Amino acid sequence: METGMMLEDDLPRIGNNVGTTRLHPRKDVMAWVFLTLAGILEVVWADSMKQSEGFTRLIPSLITLVAMLASFGLLSVAMRTLPLGSAYTIWTGIGAVGAFVVGIIWLGEGVSLLRIVAALLILAGIVLMKLSAPN
Repeated sequence: METGMMLEDDLPRIGNNVGTTRLHPRKDVMAWVFLTLAGILEVVWADSMKQSEGFTRLIPSLITLVAMLASFGLLSVAMRTLPLGSAYTIWTGIGAVGAFVVGIIWLGEGVSLLRIVAALLILAGIVLMKLSAPN
């Protein structure tokens, strides 16, 4: 082995022996990208599910199913690297806040100070979860 070369086994590990995650900066960044895209797709499938009127309209129903599969797929890829609690919480948080915003802007749903505060608390939770994640 050449001096100064770092092998994968030399990288620091996070966690215990069960579900140990290694630090790989590029892999970590991609996991967060995949998680963000999964959250955005959660908003897409939630909105298209609403538009499908109980799966009675074909196009919105198909969009729902495709976006749902893609969202779950990207979430599962992100969970290869990210901790379960962080990944799932952030995914659902992006979906919740995103659906809230889409509901107001796209669907004309009512807005109140209490609803805005609730969405901001969810957003604060997402930020804190990201900051507390080991990766």
